[in-house]
Amino acid sequence: MSLTQQRKQELMSEYQIHETDTGSADLQVAILTERINQLTQHLKNNDKDHSSRRGLLKMIGRRRNLLSYIQNKDQERYQKLIARLGIRR
Repeated sequence: MSLTQQRKQELMSEYQIHETDTGSADLQVAILTERINQLTQHLKNNDKDHSSRRGLLKMIGRRRNLLSYIQNKDQERYQKLIARLGIRR
């Protein structure tokens, strides 16, 4: 259910802004989106798992704050990121 190290490395190579980037807002949003998608699939099968649902809502809130930050800094970068991740907002 958690994000594997290999998948995390793939996301890092895809969403890095520069070579040594390990924690930019874009990368954090991409990793959170992957975790949110996995947890959403888990909750479709386990609808009574309320603690996981709470964690999901916290992740969604964190992603929303990061996306707002990106949107305030650079609107074009924000539009590209949500298009690449397939987020509707």
